[in-house]
Amino acid sequence: MFMRASGVVLLVLIFGHLFVNLMVGEGVHAIDFAFVGGKWSNPMWQVWDLLMLWLAMIHGTNGVRTIINDYATRDLTRGILKGLLLLAFTVVVVLGTLVIFTFDACPADAPAELLASFCTA
Repeated sequence: MFMRASGVVLLVLIFGHLFVNLMVGEGVHAIDFAFVGGKWSNPMWQVWDLLMLWLAMIHGTNGVRTIINDYATRDLTRGILKGLLLLAFTVVVVLGTLVIFTFDACPADAPAELLASFCTA
């Protein structure tokens, strides 16, 4: 049930993400540091991207775990692969979450033309 529900929610999150990043405004040509800084200065976009990260990682990890269970015939191999999968999941989720919440849209030494419009260079 989780895989079906997360798949539907992921479709909405991913297509919303693609629409905002690629279709609105100048499209792909507008994506730069200032664009990301502007988006992540809004808590709604932080939560949106965080949900997308967590759901995609849980959904994908669960799918790969199922494949490991189906195709890894030896218990030791299955255990090693699941351990590596858990390690990869943990690293990506922790680092991704840290990046989303610690991203500084207005770094001190950045050139003014690269910063978002709300930064006070």
